[in-house]
Amino acid sequence: MSNSNWVFNLFLISCIANLHFISCSASFSSDPANQQQSDRVSNLPGQNFDVNFAHYAGYVTVNEESGRAFFYWFFEAEEDPSSKPLLLWLNGGPGCSSIGLGLAEEIGPFHVEKDGKTLYLNPYSWTKAANVLFLDSPVGVGFSYSNTSSDVSSNGDQRTAADNLEFLLQWFERFPQYKGRDFYIAGESYAGHYVPQLSQVIVRHNQRTGEKIINLKGFMVGNALIDDFHDYVGLFQFMWSVGMISDQTYRQLNILCDSESLLRPSENCSKALDIADEEIGDIDMYSIFTPPCTANSSQLNYVWGRKSKVGLLRRAYDPCTEQHSTVYFNRPEVQNALHVRSEHSPLKWETCSDFVYENWNDFPSSVLDIYRELLRFGLRIWIFSGNADAVVPVTSTRYSIDALKLPTVSPWRAWYDDGQVGGWMQEYEGLTFVTVRGAGHEVPLHRPKQALTLIKSYLSGTPMPKLELVSDS
Repeated sequence: MSNSNWVFNLFLISCIANLHFISCSASFSSDPANQQQSDRVSNLPGQNFDVNFAHYAGYVTVNEESGRAFFYWFFEAEEDPSSKPLLLWLNGGPGCSSIGLGLAEEIGPFHVEKDGKTLYLNPYSWTKAANVLFLDSPVGVGFSYSNTSSDVSSNGDQRTAADNLEFLLQWFERFPQYKGRDFYIAGESYAGHYVPQLSQVIVRHNQRTGEKIINLKGFMVGNALIDDFHDYVGLFQFMWSVGMISDQTYRQLNILCDSESLLRPSENCSKALDIADEEIGDIDMYSIFTPPCTANSSQLNYVWGRKSKVGLLRRAYDPCTEQHSTVYFNRPEVQNALHVRSEHSPLKWETCSDFVYENWNDFPSSVLDIYRELLRFGLRIWIFSGNADAVVPVTSTRYSIDALKLPTVSPWRAWYDDGQVGGWMQEYEGLTFVTVRGAGHEVPLHRPKQALTLIKSYLSGTPMPKLELVSDS
């Protein structure tokens, strides 16, 4: 892969959800209660099992004049949804689908078998802890569309935040039972911009209107773009420290790329990255210790393990999950079941939209100023990082957090899962940082059990678990 491709794909995370084919038109009702029921998904193709939770999929118009409409898929919590908070999940890119990646590959209840036709239940779904809403944003991503073609070529951070806010306000009208419910936002990668930006406009909206329809309690981001300078410095240090690049290339990267934009590197920086790419070789930058998806890796790595004590089948890591979901979401009968509007269904569903990425208009070099603003409002803010990611590595995140100059509340320590170190954490005044050992860019994909522990701790507002010592007596 050439450096230009590597740089281009550096922050296009391996998502899975841009549906493209044809399907039947979705029904629409002007009455919110009726529309909620019209959006209910009864049974999906390849779903050979029953579930005890309701889920809904459909469109919310965020701009009537241009006809911008966002596609969502919402899952009620598996148990007692009325007592659980509401969590919005966003993926980044920019241009990648939250439904494809977050839902079908990471934290959603349904994942796709290697045949691209059959679903299986994810035993570590975050619906065990919350009601989870997945959103494809902005227009041009997944099934989200606009009647004004120029909208797709004029996306950017600012409009995305405004449209996401409008989506939520309209969605709560359709699902009024969730108005005022404790609400959290989570996401990864370029959602490191989306999540705090949306949190900011929600806080300002609530201040301006005096309403708490959106009862924002906090947000959490993983392996997130936060500050271009620190992200770059941390990236080069990480690649050098794990032996991926030479000393000379490390020095050149620091000289030529130290003040570049992550989305638009200069020609000299790109040349240095080209050399780094040659030195790194053919590995998965999103998860450097696991195999990349190749022609045979699906067959080689997709195996069944022994049954666990609770009767769940454990699966080996599959690097080709994106391919399976691409097949599934391109099926017309799947799109029909999800109420995709046939006249707006793309010709081919893709994981991430290169067009959206290439035509992204505004991307501030840092969102640290948003953190500084929001830290004053007592929100629960967590940042997590898989330490096997060479796209937005743990070193980058640590530099960005250090730049906030927050007092330490609880010092660096290990946290545990089933008696093993799951990662490390540190609590600051107003912010908690958690690393997940062995996870790549998509923490819930590579360490699903530990990711479920993470979200449970976050939602409960309790630190990550310590080692429980068992007495000999």
